Amino acid sequence: MEIHYTGRNAGCRKVWVLKMKKSVVKEILSTSIYLLCVLIATYLIIHYVGQRTEVQGSSMEPTLQDADNLIVDKITYRFREPQRFDIIVFPFQYEEETYYIKRIIGMPGETVQIDWDGNIFIDGELLEENYGKEVIQDPGFAAEEIMLDEDEYFVLGDNRNNSTDSRAELVGNIHKDDIIGRAWVRIWPFDKFGKLKHQ
Repeated sequence: MEIHYTGRNAGCRKVWVLKMKKSVVKEILSTSIYLLCVLIATYLIIHYVGQRTEVQGSSMEPTLQDADNLIVDKITYRFREPQRFDIIVFPFQYEEETYYIKRIIGMPGETVQIDWDGNIFIDGELLEENYGKEVIQDPGFAAEEIMLDEDEYFVLGDNRNNSTDSRAELVGNIHKDDIIGRAWVRIWPFDKFGKLKHQ
């Protein structure tokens, strides 16, 4: 059975079809704008505010464990300088898409030295800190006094005897411009969820 539209009914059908097309176009346009906004917001958050990162290895034990998932705060250092004992993330210079997470020990313009008893000296004075998992056995390059430039930081892993950090030539001193951000919140595992303490 066929239905033929004539006269007024045909005109109504054309208007209805036109409205449907406009509605579909409007919906597609609205969805496209929404997705574009989400993509832009995601890009801005990842590149300028924060991003998720996963800890691999044991160099920051006991503070951080292997497979911990963190949010890295990338905006704080746009408004203030990094502080001593901040836990920071920076790229490993010899391998793309590889990042290290360590704790700031020495600040710009300071001298750093570690003796064979595992003591850390800043500008010749013993540094009082208790972040290390155990006494340092190998001071590496820091056995000799290291002078930090005005934009350099000396970093160590909390697991001092199982960490490749500023004591090693592979890492060395970290320039401020190389710091991606500060470890902010642990989001996994859930039973350890919360803001990380730096000082």
